[in-house]
Amino acid sequence: MAELESVQAIEAQSEESKGSKALQVIGWFSIGMAVAALGIYVGTEMRSRSKFKKRTPYDFYSNAGEGELGEFGVGI
Repeated sequence: MAELESVQAIEAQSEESKGSKALQVIGWFSIGMAVAALGIYVGTEMRSRSKFKKRTPYDFYSNAGEGELGEFGVGI
């Protein structure tokens, strides 16, 4: 009888550890996703601020930058 109880206790512990293992995997995955999202956000902010600091006087004009060339309707 004691052996049956010990086997049942071991089975209950293994089921609990499977459940906790799944929760640990989900937890670590969510932490990793949060760190990746934070890294992307911080990297984007740093890039935009560095581009803002490296402006030239010509960047203040409305046609400055990598826009399209205005060839619409020319020559007709």
